[in-house]
Order: sequence, then C-alpha cells, then structure tokens
Amino acid sequence: MLIKAKEKITKNYDVIVIGSGLGGMTLANKMAKDGRKVLLLEAHNKLGGFATWFYREKKKHVFDISLHGFPFGMKKTCRKYWNKEIADHIVQIKKVKFTNPQYTIESEFTQEDFTTKLVNHFQIPLETVNAFYDYIQGMNFYDDQSMTNRELFQKFFPDRNDVVRFLMEPIVYANGSTLDDPAITYGIVFSNFMKKGVWTFKGGTDVIIKMMREELLNNNVDIKMHAKVEKIIVKDGKACGVAFKDQEVFAKAIVSNGNLHNTIFKMVGSEHFSADYIEKAKKVRMNSSSCQVYIGLKTGETIPFIGDLVFTSTHPSFDTDALMDLNITSRTFSVYYPEGRPYDEIPRCAIVSSTNAHYDDWNNLSDEDYQAEKEKMIKETIDSLENYLPNIREQIDFIDAATPRTVERYTHHYKGSSFGTKFEGLEISTKMHEELPGLYHAGSVGIIMSGWLGAANYGVIQSNNIESYLLDMEKQNSNQNINVEREAHVQL
Repeated sequence: MLIKAKEKITKNYDVIVIGSGLGGMTLANKMAKDGRKVLLLEAHNKLGGFATWFYREKKKHVFDISLHGFPFGMKKTCRKYWNKEIADHIVQIKKVKFTNPQYTIESEFTQEDFTTKLVNHFQIPLETVNAFYDYIQGMNFYDDQSMTNRELFQKFFPDRNDVVRFLMEPIVYANGSTLDDPAITYGIVFSNFMKKGVWTFKGGTDVIIKMMREELLNNNVDIKMHAKVEKIIVKDGKACGVAFKDQEVFAKAIVSNGNLHNTIFKMVGSEHFSADYIEKAKKVRMNSSSCQVYIGLKTGETIPFIGDLVFTSTHPSFDTDALMDLNITSRTFSVYYPEGRPYDEIPRCAIVSSTNAHYDDWNNLSDEDYQAEKEKMIKETIDSLENYLPNIREQIDFIDAATPRTVERYTHHYKGSSFGTKFEGLEISTKMHEELPGLYHAGSVGIIMSGWLGAANYGVIQSNNIESYLLDMEKQNSNQNINVEREAHVQL
C-alpha cells in the first residue's frame, strides 16, 4: 500500500529498503514475491532513483534522465523479477552512430556488426578480434584485477587509439570507466551489450517506473515517499531499524540503496564498523558525474532519423580525461522519436545531450560563473547538433541543462556521482553485512553495478543474501524456542 506522508507506520517488517533506485525496487519486489514483508522508503515524491524523468510546461515536454540504452539482459531480468508486461516494453534500438576526427561509422552495436567493422574498416585480423571477444567474455569477479583497460587494449590492439575509441567510448558514457580502471569494468559491460545489442524501454522512464510501482503494490510492498532516512538504528551490534522525520520503524534487515559514503558515514556512523573497514571505505573513490542538455521540440515538429544514439566528438583522439573536461569536446545525443512514446496523446520529439564531468569542476564555480558555463554548454550543444539537424535551432521549444550540482541536489548522490563508486567500492558494499549484521547495501558500486541492468541485478544478488540471513535468524529463533520448551518440560 502507499503510505501517506503524514501517516505513521505502526508495524514492523522483515526488510526495510532505503531508496527506490532500480536496485532497491528490484530487491523489494523479489523479496515481497518470496513472501517477505517489505517497506520501501523514498526521500522524493516519485520512485526510480537516477532512473527518473521530469515534465515541463504541463507535460508538454518529458525528458528521461538516464534512459539511453541497456543490454538485452535487462529484458530477461525484468521478465524474471518483475513481470512479462514490463519485459515486453523493452525493445532494441535501431542504430548507433559514431562521428569524430578518426572515423564516421554507423553500427547495430552487436558482436557480428562490430566484428565486421573491426575487420573491414579498421583492418584488424579476424583471429585477433575473436581472441579479444573470448578474453573479455571469460572475465569474472574472481579474476586477478591488476590488468587495466589500457593494458587490455594494448594486449590486443597495440597503439591503435582509433580502435580503442570505437570499442570503449560508448562504455565510458555508460559507466564512467577510464583507461586506468580494472579491465573487468570494461569487459563485463561490453560483453553484455555485445550479446544482442542495445535496448531501451518503449514508453519512457515515467511509464516503466509507474508499471514497477503497480507491481510493487500488487505484491504487497508498503511504499512511503517524502521519507528521507536520517539514521539507521543499531542495537546489540545489529542493524534493526530506521529513523526519519518523527518516527522509527523496525525490521529484521535493513537495505540501503543510497550512496556508499552516505550509508556508512551519515546514516550509520563509523563507530559501528571496524577500523580497517572504515579506512578502506574512506579510500573508495566516487566515479564521475555528468552534464545533460534537455531539448524539447515544438508541437508538430519532426526530425529525420539520425540514429538512436549519436556519439560525437571534435577531440582528435580518444582520451578519457578529455571526455570529462569542463571544456566539452565530446557528447552523446540520445534521440527520442515519437514512436518511442506511443502512449502520448501528442507526438513528442526530444533530444538529450550527455557528457561526463568532474564534480569539482562545476562545484568550485561561483554562481555567476556557474550560470555562464551552463549557458555556454547549451549553446555549444545546439551548435554540435546542427551538424546532424541543420534546422534544429528553429524547432526548439524548450531547452534546459543539468550539471553535477544538479545530480547532487536531486539524487543526494555524494559529489553528484552518476555512476556510483570506482571498482574498490564493490568489496566495501558486499561485505557491509559482515561488519554489521542485518545491514546490506544495494547502491551503485564498482562501475559494473552501474546502469539499469547492473543496478537491478545487484538488487537480486543482495536479496538472495538477505533471504539467507533471515532464514538463519528464523532457524536460530526456532532452536531457542525449542530449548526453552525443553527446559520448561524438565522443570515440570
């Protein structure tokens, strides 16, 4: 049921989930379907976390924040852990375009198509391409993590910056990874996409999140919004509840779908963890953030098909530092055509330009300089888009921009991170319950857990861990009750 903002919660739960990103929602839904009593708490007025959207001018315009594309695996995850209707709304995008000083290529973003491009355009021997695929598809979490992305590409495509750009640039936009991150952060994500291309949700983020909310309610998940958790309650060395506003609610297990740093240092407190764990947690780096420019076209205006995703850059070579520079040279256009939102009364055309960014570059600006940089970013975005749509300037009805400061404000992500933490955050996240029994984390960590598919699947992984914890707890309680009964019988 939906719990009203002023309504007090009077019952206890098996699981309380803090935050309704895709990881938190998927975890809540799975555990509810498994028969657990679940409470989902969200600080904002809608579910979804970074998988969100916003309307402008009385819903004349709608913009998706992060619905750019995900692997086919998202369809399977939704079918198994949500429902068939949600899975059936996931459709394959038609075309990805790459335009930069090194090449101009259109691709279906499948392994077969990439193989053709690598062999015919880049003149890479087929055996080398297949060896590369075999290598990255064999990667797993338990491998030696010392190899970096830079070393991986040098191993198979030595000194071929153009090939590296073709293979890695889309993944950088997908999860913020760099050439110096562990190779697994690239390999697993790229392998997922290569299986069956890039997919998206027909109808938009607002449709999918509303469908997910209905599924949660159908499975008896209690949902309370406008409920920003201030404290995770710890008693007798276990996480057992949460405090928000003027009330406390208790449960057998607590799950944070929030930022790793906020979870440990704000909601719990370092005193509840070992000194070694806290030192490692302090060293976990945030991943990069992002900027976006939202463009809504006038009613009735249409545009020709230029691709669903357009990776464009004026930088002479591939450079992950340049991809995040305040002076933007590279951006990705996500183009939303009317057929992508078939449920709207008025056909909509929208374009979202995305660029990776450093939080400090934007946060350290004065208010005056900040506004000037936003206006500069908007102007340069339109200039770039005119290369594909020459008349776009006259077609625009609405335009606005977001920066890492915007991400921090609306998502409460530490330092405005769009992609969670760097890879070292995964160990801290997965071992949280070992440090503090009853407390689990399902937020975006380790790069490979970012994005729609990674977030949802991490929720599933953690739900299985929590279920094992609850079963052990119930078994211990059952054994204690049996012992008490035995002792009482002996006394009689």
